[in-house]
Amino acid sequence: METYSFLREFADSWMLMALFAFFIGVVVFAFRPGSSKVYSDVADIPFRHEDKPAASGGDAKEA
Repeated sequence: METYSFLREFADSWMLMALFAFFIGVVVFAFRPGSSKVYSDVADIPFRHEDKPAASGGDAKEA
């Protein structure tokens, strides 16, 4: 069997199934129970320093 034909057949069958299973796994991981607290915390990152800006240079101990 020619290499191109083999890879084409593999991509049309098993790789499609593997990528679909990976997609379903990512969706289940993103919408799993208990993840809303993590996503809520991450969404509030820009608003953590409302009264003053974050310390410059990336070191929070200087402020």
